[in-house]
Amino acid sequence: MTWNPVLFVMIDGLRPDVRAAATLPALDGLIARGASTLRAQSTMPSITLPCHMTIFHSVPPARHGITSNNWQPMARPLPGLIEQAKAHDKRSIAIYNWEPLRDLSRPEILEFAWCRNAIYQADGDDILTDAVLQYLPNLQPDFAFIYLGTVDTAGHYYGWMSDGYLRQAERVDGCLARILAALPPSAHVLVHADHGGHDRSHGTDMPEDMTIPWVVAGPRIKQGHVITRAVSLLDTAPTLAALLDMPPHKEWEGTAVTEAFVQVTPET
Repeated sequence: MTWNPVLFVMIDGLRPDVRAAATLPALDGLIARGASTLRAQSTMPSITLPCHMTIFHSVPPARHGITSNNWQPMARPLPGLIEQAKAHDKRSIAIYNWEPLRDLSRPEILEFAWCRNAIYQADGDDILTDAVLQYLPNLQPDFAFIYLGTVDTAGHYYGWMSDGYLRQAERVDGCLARILAALPPSAHVLVHADHGGHDRSHGTDMPEDMTIPWVVAGPRIKQGHVITRAVSLLDTAPTLAALLDMPPHKEWEGTAVTEAFVQVTPET
């Protein structure tokens, strides 16, 4: 049976203007063979856990209620991408190196989860990538969430757009290259950041914090296409759902970025 995986790769804290200041051949190659925008928008507060709850549940923090990096149960729960995938008989895995991300889906939904809380190590994403290469081909899930967290850590330590930050972005681009090389030609990959940053912080509505790169590639995606429509974190789950050939949940507020698709598959 042909393996047709859909991957969502998060590079935490990656600003789009890094492309002009650093050497990122893996990301550049993905942009060349896919559809992209360097003007996608985060949500407020532009902080990791609120952003990820928005990404996976396609609703803003005002709806899901997570406004800091401390998780709490939603007052009005709704299924996220991983729950929706499970409901449509899709197998999902998560490989990440920031432990609070365990709360992005409810228990007994993921097929497999791997975490080593290593974002404070310069080689933290190298360690994670080793795990991806070990488990991903063997498990062959329908959907995989891969979180690379050390660029954000470098931003906090050195400052966004500093030399230390840029060098870490280049190192993580090498991790992305290794992951992409392990995928079959049938794979679809969506890569983006959750937020940017300024000085040694983020969380504001400043453009430096809010503007992110958003890149998708694969057989069903236009090549070398610059996305013209507005894209935000809310649109990620519906886009991934479309790539997984399943409908978005009725309570999701974002929409699939169908402009990126060669041919849009009607919702079922």
